[in-house]
Amino acid sequence: MSKRLRLPVVLSALFLITGYLQAQPTAHYVPGVEACEAPSIPGPGLYFRDYNYFYYADMLNDTSGHSGPPSNYNVFTYAQVPRVIWMTPLKFLGADVGTSALLPVIQQNVRAGSFEQNRFGVGDLLVDGILAWHPEHFDFVVAPGVWCPTGASSPAPSADPGLGYWGGMLTVGATWWIDPQKTIALSALNRYEFNSVKHGTDITPGEAYTLEWGLAKNLPKGFMVGVAGYYQQKVTPDSGNGADHHLDMVASVGPDIGGVIPVIDVITTFRWEYEFAAENRARGQAFILTFTKRF
Repeated sequence: MSKRLRLPVVLSALFLITGYLQAQPTAHYVPGVEACEAPSIPGPGLYFRDYNYFYYADMLNDTSGHSGPPSNYNVFTYAQVPRVIWMTPLKFLGADVGTSALLPVIQQNVRAGSFEQNRFGVGDLLVDGILAWHPEHFDFVVAPGVWCPTGASSPAPSADPGLGYWGGMLTVGATWWIDPQKTIALSALNRYEFNSVKHGTDITPGEAYTLEWGLAKNLPKGFMVGVAGYYQQKVTPDSGNGADHHLDMVASVGPDIGGVIPVIDVITTFRWEYEFAAENRARGQAFILTFTKRF
């Protein structure tokens, strides 16, 4: 894709899955929402992005990474996440300055043993700032963000769309344009989360690290093909009375394709992420469809 149409993606995403019985660890950010060229932020302008995230798993892995009980484990999540990104004409330390906000709407179904719950509602709000640099053959981004507990939540196990606590998230990423024509891109986006006490409990969720990577080839007429993956690790255990001390981990890989719909000038990407390893959490697969429009 051309530099003008590169995806405005920094802290995206983000759908919230609560508790050990569910698909994600105790972290707001869901891995795999961003991939190829994610650290490459566009120039000044107002952007709207719509994420559509589908996740399915019927396997719950134990500490050794093998499937364990319950035998009837099943989780399905669909999240529709509108996001507004504003890149201003301002500069700070040579970087473009911007901000964004998103608020997901989530449908989630979870079954594990005798526990079964279906929930639909608004999730947690994310607000972040963006600093983006564009030296020759590289793009860099730094983005601090805050998760706000706007979604309904309850102590685990729960399929509620909100996590019930405030959280901070720092994102640092880079894209390396390997060839002189800038058609081949190797990218990495790192995120680190730290959290406050969960509402209605004595539990403070542990800190989490997420890496999203991608290798992409930009083709004529705005098309892109690539391979992408993610790794997410819970770095510190939960603390407080009744806390879960397991450290979650998951890793995935899958194809990433994209293109431009010229009639309406919208970027569309589709990605399939297959989780090939997981510990103390679900192991499944995610499908992500996104649309990006500049105004």
